[in-house]
Amino acid sequence: MVTNTCTPQNLTTEQFAELLHGKPSTIRTRLCKTGSFYGIRPIKLPSGRLLWPAEAVQAFLAGKGV
Repeated sequence: MVTNTCTPQNLTTEQFAELLHGKPSTIRTRLCKTGSFYGIRPIKLPSGRLLWPAEAVQAFLAGKGV
């Protein structure tokens, strides 16, 4: 059974960047320098891909903080 790892609860870095109207490299750079993107910590898959919690992203975009 094949499951989609990018569920509505998680966003890829590219989807996250699109919501911010920015570049994925900006998110990855901030993550490497500080360990999070303004308090949002991704889930790192064994393949190295990052999934960002959609609830935390929506709270960040709404200005509610994480």
